[in-house]
Amino acid sequence: MDNTPVDAKETTSYDDPDAPWNREFSADEMAGWNDGVVREFRENNGQVGGDYAGATLLLLTTTGAKSGKPHVVPLGALYRGDVMYVSSFIEDRYPAWYHNAKADPLVTIELAGEKFAATADVLTGERYDEFAAWALAQNSLLAEYQAKVDKPLPLVVLTRTKPE
Repeated sequence: MDNTPVDAKETTSYDDPDAPWNREFSADEMAGWNDGVVREFRENNGQVGGDYAGATLLLLTTTGAKSGKPHVVPLGALYRGDVMYVSSFIEDRYPAWYHNAKADPLVTIELAGEKFAATADVLTGERYDEFAAWALAQNSLLAEYQAKVDKPLPLVVLTRTKPE
């Protein structure tokens, strides 16, 4: 595996051959991919190197829709003003984190050395259409990818839960 750092901010095209999603990885490398990112994130107060150097990542912990067990996934923290949201490229099906958030919107977020409870709002219908139009206009990588796939990209708004 080529571990040459790729600054996420330098990737300007989805088809960039150096982008992590366009490189070839073995099944073994992919199986532990998130584990290494999660470990590095937690050891370095939310900072990671390699393919995600310079990117603002968060760790999203969802409850498995089928297993009931916690699942942690690193995602890019995206913002529309003060509204935090997440999305991801999809292949033939939506990612587990998306299905988990639909089944149980109570999630935990780790961001910049802070851990807090939040609610995941899976956007649908007119809310999805409006938000997606804005997000795709703002994020050329998401827009370029959406043009290549039939399914709408997952869009989930994350709202911090106010302490009681």
